[in-house]
Amino acid sequence: VRGPRFKKLKIGAGHRLDVKASGVFVLGIGRGNKLLTDLYNCHLSRVYTVGGLFGKATDDFSDTGNLVEKTTFDHITREKLERILAVIQGTNQKALLMYSNIDMKTQEAYELAVKGLIRPMGKSPPIITAVRCLQFALPEFHLEIHCLHETQQYLRKMVHEIGLELKSSAVCTQARRIRDGVFTVDDALPRTQWNLQSIQEAIQNCQLKVETELEKTLG
Repeated sequence: VRGPRFKKLKIGAGHRLDVKASGVFVLGIGRGNKLLTDLYNCHLSRVYTVGGLFGKATDDFSDTGNLVEKTTFDHITREKLERILAVIQGTNQKALLMYSNIDMKTQEAYELAVKGLIRPMGKSPPIITAVRCLQFALPEFHLEIHCLHETQQYLRKMVHEIGLELKSSAVCTQARRIRDGVFTVDDALPRTQWNLQSIQEAIQNCQLKVETELEKTLG
């Protein structure tokens, strides 16, 4: 490699992806590091597509972990799965309201709900704000999960617990982040476009999105 070294170019990482996950990963360059902090303080939700496989359990809840047990799964139906998902969403909605510290009887709460801004404005445990079944074909299933303050391992454990609730077992086959706050898969650069021009264009294309969200949430 020839040419001058960039000695003062700071690069910061947003909400991380572990080695078994894929999808949208936000980086901040230069002034973008402060914007990363501002976006973190907005407590925006992230969206994942998560794959599951009924019939086995592993030590790390993924399909590549060490096998712990095998179970039957023929009794599971989409309706039974969706009932479990509804319970998960209902329980998490109560947690969301609790950690948002908002009096739900006030005008402020109503206005925030209309704008979709009810969210924990501080640290909280992982919260699932929405979950639905995208595809069901035994033994496989795919979910779309909207969440806050999660880790990918938390989502894998959630798949494991869904299996237990359905009197079976399940492992996670994939966890792919398709949205991180204002950024979607459409904004992401594949590895073949990791060059200066593409990165500059991506920053310019996302600038208005970021400014609009910060103004709406943080004022």
